[in-house]
Amino acid sequence: MRRVGQYLWSYKSFILLVFFFIFIQSLSQLYLPTLMGDIVDNGVVVGDIPYIWKIGFWMLLVAAIGVAMSIFVSHYSSKVAMSVGRDIRRDVFTHVSDFSLQEFDEVGTASLITRTTNDVTQLQQATVMVLRMFLAAPFMLIGGVIMALSKDARLSSVIFIAIPFIVLTIYFIMKKAYPLFQAVQKKLDRLNLVFRENLTGIRVIRSFAKEPEEQERLETANEDLTSVSIKVNRLMAFTMPLMMFLMNVTTVFIIWFGGLRIDAGSMQIGDLMAFIQYVMLIMFALMMASMMFVILPRASVSANRIQDVLELEALDLVEGKKRLTEKQSTLRFDDVTFHYPGADEPALCNISFTAEPGKTTAIIGGTGSGKTTLLQLIPRFYELTSGTIFINDVPITDTTLEDVRQQIGLVPQQALLFSGTIAENIRFGKPDATDEEIRHAASIAQAQEFIEKMPEKYDTFIEQGGANLSGGQKQRLSIARALVRQANIYLFDDSFSALDYKTDRTLREALEHETVRATMIVVAQRVSTIMDADQILVLDEGKVVGTGTHDELLESNEVYQEIVRSQFAEGEIA
Repeated sequence: MRRVGQYLWSYKSFILLVFFFIFIQSLSQLYLPTLMGDIVDNGVVVGDIPYIWKIGFWMLLVAAIGVAMSIFVSHYSSKVAMSVGRDIRRDVFTHVSDFSLQEFDEVGTASLITRTTNDVTQLQQATVMVLRMFLAAPFMLIGGVIMALSKDARLSSVIFIAIPFIVLTIYFIMKKAYPLFQAVQKKLDRLNLVFRENLTGIRVIRSFAKEPEEQERLETANEDLTSVSIKVNRLMAFTMPLMMFLMNVTTVFIIWFGGLRIDAGSMQIGDLMAFIQYVMLIMFALMMASMMFVILPRASVSANRIQDVLELEALDLVEGKKRLTEKQSTLRFDDVTFHYPGADEPALCNISFTAEPGKTTAIIGGTGSGKTTLLQLIPRFYELTSGTIFINDVPITDTTLEDVRQQIGLVPQQALLFSGTIAENIRFGKPDATDEEIRHAASIAQAQEFIEKMPEKYDTFIEQGGANLSGGQKQRLSIARALVRQANIYLFDDSFSALDYKTDRTLREALEHETVRATMIVVAQRVSTIMDADQILVLDEGKVVGTGTHDELLESNEVYQEIVRSQFAEGEIA
């Protein structure tokens, strides 16, 4: 919560205004019972109608001031809370943007979404409550006690007997609430995860007719959250009746002893009525405090979860000051080994090869052999365990991340598009790309034909994730996005799998002419995609078990021969 306090400090001027308005509002509320007692003793009892009108007018004026102050308090407290929420979301997003894939794997995407939405909302609500109620409670409590003592000091002893019971109630609520709120947020994380998997994987679920199983999994996560939430709400529902019970019992004792003091002539009726009002204000202040102690544990849980993200240090990627200024880039792996965090075996072991400009290096291997992992090491999505990757004989750790990534045009395994127009998605690779450059990139990627058939052509809107496009269309736009970058190194991570053989062949032929000066690394499952590569690396269990051209490997490498036999008939191999 100290971190939240730092955010609040940025809006100290607004908080001071809230403090001032609450002070005026509290004074008006504390003054009203005295006016009411005065109107009863000096107006109602003696039948002085003009005096009743006079004091009644002052009561209305004081009440109006209180209402106006309450409006200002609500406005400025909401302004502070929403601003703090905005700042926290901005800082979390900025911090998360610096994460490597390792940190994303550690926290989980679903949990990050929950923390930047639900947890921040909890903090906003708590901030509003603190500013509106928690600041008012001390004024009401201290002021109410002073005014009650001024009316009748002996009768005030009833208040001091009731306060310990209220404090014990608040302590009991705090002790029970905190672990329950922790459980609620964890269950919410789990429910969000299941929802996300079901929504993103709806096609797979339907194709395997797994709707009943997924429905059951969702119901289990939902029931878990519901069960814990009910426990929390029971606790909160128990709080208000208990506080009202204590308030009413206190009021009964005050009326009883106050009646005896009126009968003895030690107290006036108006003073007793004012005293009861002050007791109500004191009890209301304590109730506000108790509500705060119900809300604060949940906000504290949310604050801790956000703090965990903000304190999670991104992988310390070593950067140097050397610049990569050449227009061509030679990529070299020198004895590279990589372990995923917590893994027993390395994903890649002692990888060494050189990819030269104007040539295509292909990588092929079985599932889990480390093909995609190898590609992800080049833009430094993960940090090497040992070994070195060179670009133009400069270790990538001796230059900046920006310089390394500026060299690269990446086409990921899963074609990811953003909501926006086709032109905006292609221009994502190069923000200042001209219309002509966009059309040229689309033409090379074999996307021009289907784009021209669309009603708005390059201004056609793409839905989130490219939901209104086919898999092949998404892959071609993803390739166009990389090509418009005019990079020195192109990384194609199984980027032709959704294309038919004819489109695949045409696209690769166009690429050969377009990227004649660039270094190309192609990861593929289909042998037909890489047959013409200048060199092919065969990976097996994270190790390079063969290097050469298609013909060379077909003669000498058993792993490659097995892959070819699995995709071609005997006559086709020849």
